Amino acid sequence: MIRNRRTFFRHIAAALVVAAALGASPARADAGFQNWINDFYATAAKSGITEATYRRAFAGVKTPDPAVIEKANHQPEFKHKIWEYIDSRVNPYTRRTGQEMAVKHGRTLDAIERHFGVDKAVLLAIWSMESNYGAILQKDDRLHYVPRALATLAYADPKRAKFARNQLVAALKILQSGDVTPRELTGSWAGAMGHTQFIPTSYLLYAVDADGNGHRDIWNSVPDALATAANLLKKNGWRSGETWGYEVVPPGNAAKYSGQTKTLGQWAALGFVRPNGKGFHNPGMRAELKLPSGGRGPGFLMTRNFFVIKRYNASDSYALGVGLLADQIAGYAGLQQRWPRPDGSLDISEKFELQNRLKELGYYSGEVDGNFGSGSRAAIQAFQAQNGLTPDGEPTQHLLRALRK
Repeated sequence: MIRNRRTFFRHIAAALVVAAALGASPARADAGFQNWINDFYATAAKSGITEATYRRAFAGVKTPDPAVIEKANHQPEFKHKIWEYIDSRVNPYTRRTGQEMAVKHGRTLDAIERHFGVDKAVLLAIWSMESNYGAILQKDDRLHYVPRALATLAYADPKRAKFARNQLVAALKILQSGDVTPRELTGSWAGAMGHTQFIPTSYLLYAVDADGNGHRDIWNSVPDALATAANLLKKNGWRSGETWGYEVVPPGNAAKYSGQTKTLGQWAALGFVRPNGKGFHNPGMRAELKLPSGGRGPGFLMTRNFFVIKRYNASDSYALGVGLLADQIAGYAGLQQRWPRPDGSLDISEKFELQNRLKELGYYSGEVDGNFGSGSRAAIQAFQAQNGLTPDGEPTQHLLRALRK
């Protein structure tokens, strides 16, 4: 226990040994933030955090992380249509990369699947959804030093302060355990960490040392990260050998059944059939009907494993994305029905075609991934301007037809 808080405050303010590694600002220390760090040690100490660990965690941290504050203040409500969400996460790029990773990490995935009973394609889909197979860990603008980020939220964001305090104590426990060094303890602005984006409290519950090196390292070890995800699913009730759900063709009266749970046999009797004409593997299995586009597009009968995936992320769209991508990585066909997109909009295969054509014509040099960010829209505008079209940067059927010519 620290007996002299003023002395401790001076220690933290002066400790700049690892400032460069942690990205601390060279600007003048924020006295209010420093006082908050100083005062929070009493809370951390009650959870067993030693003075040495606390000093290591905050060495060189002089100011709140301004990028964390900016991101926390600009989190719009995500109201994308379901097909926009799925397109950005389940597409030829994520499927192809997942299949490449299945080969590259085949022995690891097989071992994890045998041990935990969790479908390896589901683990690959989660890895894709969480960090683009680890690619975001290479982007410095996406990474923050976790103790600084969480202290920033606890200090400056009343809405997230309780969450941040709990996660900060957990992050300090991770550091104290020796699983990771301060330099490696990085994550998102809200503290999600590693290949599979675990918040600190979830890490403490589920982290696994799968590669046997004595450290549970979800930042640098793909085996540890994937096994940690598998452990979460298993401990939350994953049923080995069962699917997450089935795409079905909704009958005209489907909406009145939305959210209801019945056996697959009962759903079949009500007219819910699979688009490929195949029957259900286990007519006695119970499943809940989901109509993410209101019944005008595909419907889904969700089994137990769908709701286990939601223990990873509570969003229906997230769990559906994991399931659909897992199926495609495993070699199954994608959706058989079209989403009810607005007239003139593109489906995911057409989005890829549009980007490829822009690239072939020299307008676009970025990744062909079906996502239309600033680079893709600038390329569209350049093509439109040179071909007598309104330069609005919008990917449409009209634009694709022009590119085909």
